[in-house]
Amino acid sequence: MLFLSRQTVHQHRSLYAGSFVALAVGVFLLGLAATATAATVAYRGPSADTVVVNLPNADPPTTARVVLSGEDVSGLQVVLSMVGVLSGFITIFVIASTFAFAVASRRREVGLLRLIGATPRQVKRMILGEALVVALAASLTGAVLAQLATPLLLAKASYTELAPVKLEPASPWVPLAIATGAGLIVAMLGARSAARRAGRIGAVDALREAALEPPRIGVVRVIFGTLFLAGSIVLLALIRPGTGEAVIPLAMFTPMLLVVALTLLAPLVVPLAGRLWAIPLVAWTNVSGRLARSNVVAAPRRSASLAAPILAISAIAGSMVLTLSFAADASTAAIRDTVRASVVVTAPENDQRVAALIPGTPGVAVADGAIPLDFIRTDRDTADLESIEGIDPAIASRTRDLTPITGSLADLTGRTIAVSKEMAGLGNYRMGDRISVTFTDRTADQLTVVAILKDALDVNPHFFVPLELARQHAPEATPTRWFIEPAPGVEPTALAEALRQKLTGTGANAVPAEEWERAEGEGIRSGNQFGLILLLGPAALYSAIAIANTLLMGSLQRRHEFVTSRLLGATPAQLRRMVLWESTLVGAVALSLGTVITVTVGLLIRNAMTVDLTNVPTTVPWVTLLGIGTVCLGLAVGAALLPTAVILRRSQPSAAVQ
Repeated sequence: MLFLSRQTVHQHRSLYAGSFVALAVGVFLLGLAATATAATVAYRGPSADTVVVNLPNADPPTTARVVLSGEDVSGLQVVLSMVGVLSGFITIFVIASTFAFAVASRRREVGLLRLIGATPRQVKRMILGEALVVALAASLTGAVLAQLATPLLLAKASYTELAPVKLEPASPWVPLAIATGAGLIVAMLGARSAARRAGRIGAVDALREAALEPPRIGVVRVIFGTLFLAGSIVLLALIRPGTGEAVIPLAMFTPMLLVVALTLLAPLVVPLAGRLWAIPLVAWTNVSGRLARSNVVAAPRRSASLAAPILAISAIAGSMVLTLSFAADASTAAIRDTVRASVVVTAPENDQRVAALIPGTPGVAVADGAIPLDFIRTDRDTADLESIEGIDPAIASRTRDLTPITGSLADLTGRTIAVSKEMAGLGNYRMGDRISVTFTDRTADQLTVVAILKDALDVNPHFFVPLELARQHAPEATPTRWFIEPAPGVEPTALAEALRQKLTGTGANAVPAEEWERAEGEGIRSGNQFGLILLLGPAALYSAIAIANTLLMGSLQRRHEFVTSRLLGATPAQLRRMVLWESTLVGAVALSLGTVITVTVGLLIRNAMTVDLTNVPTTVPWVTLLGIGTVCLGLAVGAALLPTAVILRRSQPSAAVQ
């Protein structure tokens, strides 16, 4: 049977070329993420910058090694893991749709096999064998390409904000074996549904000339589509005020579930949406528009397969773009609402001169210079390095909004700690709880929670300790940021200028608070864009290839249909217009569904992020969103028109009777 499958793959090599390209690129992305992750895991920082801590109440007793220096590659590991998840999802999605399309295109051929005696089981085994042949070749190709590209990726990732070290390639065998195995599994899972459907094709299908598909949809597909839709609704319900840092993963995974649900239900959804979009098209174009609408409605599975990659990338990329833009808006508003000081001074680390000069500057009424330091927060299962600040509560509460939700900052003395609302929720901390910590001077301690504060992540850290406790464990540390309130009658701009002159030569900079807040907001937005490129860049490239690939496959299989239409009197120009409107309809349907998902997720994310904030700006990245839609639509139309033009130029109407 495998020999027969290899022969049929060779016979239909143009049809399976699309599946080969899609899977090879998918394995390449997975392999690249896996080999880069292996390099970060193999990296070992300097031993002097690590601390081994005991996890409290662990049974059996357990220790954890925590890297203290800035040479930490965990940020890159997180991004690579998210890239791997996103690439894996897109790969599964594209492979399933391309195999389904390839099998649907051979309906008449499978009907002939059934007519001459092939059993459904034999047909199913043949299709799975074809998938195995294609998957083996594509997975090995993708793995080799990933290995070749790994040194280039590591060179680009080294000495960046996410990985401030030089990364070297690690042993590639395990990560590439995982990527290759994942590619084979994905291909077989994607082909399994198509093979089962091919086994149900009857012998009478061999006699059918029209490409009409039965209007019904399978019960299993409806059940799983409904389950995924229900799961999506649950995730949407979780996006509410108080979601905290989980809001970004929700913004990524919720569109994925919605895309899967809509794809499973696509044979019902796509024709319905296609009819709606065709109303103005038919009124404008008449014949070619009617033909395009009929093709989309009469072949719902083919239309669904063509729409799937456009739906996936438009929904996921659109949701992430909108979410990160709204996150930057919320952060900007949070900074503005939290900072009460009129002047902000940024200073280099460990420079004692700044701390001596600021309090003596004329016009300074309050100078809030917090001591920044780190500690390791430990619990039964984890040990996390956290950034904290040592503050004088009486001074800090005059320059920043440190309003307690419960407790009092007046109690922040001795071995105590104040916790942000978000961290209190994540760690399940309550008033009076004792948090086990290890300071960077290797001193272990337990601090009592005396206050839970409002969240303001871009101004305040998650933890505050008394200034005296911070100086005890970090005697050399100096403030790197000062919030300064001028004396009565002193203008903030005049005080900022006076501070700049006083701090000349120290490397410190003093600016009015509004200017500092604006720069911080722009920095957050710029950082979000960098993360967006890392996360969506590979997936977007892969989706673009998949969109063009799927549309090319769809058009190349319609030679007989085009030639027959020529025989009936249709001109090449009319056929090109029909293909143009048909691909536009499919693209419009997919983009409209992706837009619904993007808007729904974006609005819920914005509501969750902006609670308790005032006058939050609304920045919609229209250029990026419209660019995604335009590129998707342009690829769909171009990939459909190009092979159609070639077919029409090389075929004559007489070929219809051959």
